[in-house]
Amino acid sequence: MSSKDWIEKDYYAVLGVAKTAPADEIKKAYRKLARESHPDHNPGDPKAEERFKAVSEAYAVLGDDPKRREYDEMRSLFGSGAFRRGARQPGQPGGVPFDVSDLFGGGAPGGGGRFAGGNISDLFSSIFSGGSGGGGAPGPARGRDIETEVALDFDDAVRGVTVPLTLRAPGVCDTCHGNGAKPGTQPRTCPVCHGAGVTTRNQGAFSFSEPCRNCQGVGTVVDEKCPECQGTGGVTKTRTLNVRFPPGVADGQRIRLAGRGEPGERGGPAGDLFVHVKVRPDELFGRTGDDLTLTVPITFTEAVLGIDLRVPTLDGAVTLRVPPGTPSGRILRARGKGVTRRDGQAGDLLVTLDVVVPARVSDEARKALETFAEQSPPAGREHLDARVRRFD
Repeated sequence: MSSKDWIEKDYYAVLGVAKTAPADEIKKAYRKLARESHPDHNPGDPKAEERFKAVSEAYAVLGDDPKRREYDEMRSLFGSGAFRRGARQPGQPGGVPFDVSDLFGGGAPGGGGRFAGGNISDLFSSIFSGGSGGGGAPGPARGRDIETEVALDFDDAVRGVTVPLTLRAPGVCDTCHGNGAKPGTQPRTCPVCHGAGVTTRNQGAFSFSEPCRNCQGVGTVVDEKCPECQGTGGVTKTRTLNVRFPPGVADGQRIRLAGRGEPGERGGPAGDLFVHVKVRPDELFGRTGDDLTLTVPITFTEAVLGIDLRVPTLDGAVTLRVPPGTPSGRILRARGKGVTRRDGQAGDLLVTLDVVVPARVSDEARKALETFAEQSPPAGREHLDARVRRFD
């Protein structure tokens, strides 16, 4: 499927839908037509096979949102049928016929159009961005983004904190205040583009704009450059920023500070500063999303008999009830004792119980355990014992 097809073929007509048809209507129409014209249902019918190919080709474009938008833009730009092979431009009855092959190749033998073999986006980028392949309005270049890293304590990350951050990075030149001109002078309007930052040239039926080469798209020219920054408007210097990290910031998160990056050239907009957060681990608490985690050891007796357990939180302590017969690994939940988010909602504290088995016990304790074992119900291993007896 070539870009030329996008101009010459009306895929909406192929599927029998309106140009404003929603995606589900297009899919429904395609499925119906594909079933009717499928070669398996029409053996030996070449017309049905061609119809099936045309329907599939149309849906490959209209069923894909990005492709559909490009197709609609292309048809709107060139018109639906105004650029058919041999068609003349309106108001040019005696002119040379415009052949779409002149754009995409395939006109004269051995010839290739301006966008032969190219993608449709190549044509649009040349028309709308001056052939430079890039977008954006002309003017002073935007500064580059810069990145840095900061380490926070666990408590600070959970509660939020303001940290002074010292950077040595490009900043606005204090001598010329960013305009690149020597003190006492000012940049003058570019005589080529007259301050527009772009120049326009005509090529056949189209006009192409590109950044002005005389001023590099800035719109002004510096005759006497600033001795400090050599006309760039920026210098490397040390600066300190107070960065506010919101409550609940997580390890690995990236904070964006708009306009705090490298300044643009000759007064252009500054880039952004991205701060990568590293959170130091806490000696007690772990973290899973907005929940805090804590492992608490308990004795075998406490697990069997139950206990009211007092555990720490970030702000104090809370009492949790350990019910009798609690197994090791059970998780108890203290609601609202986790990380508080910006919206005021808080996660939970998840307490994992770890039943500690002593390596040594006294003779009295051993006798007590033996008595306990004699009176305790079995562990419920009957289904395992039956399998083991097969090999005994």
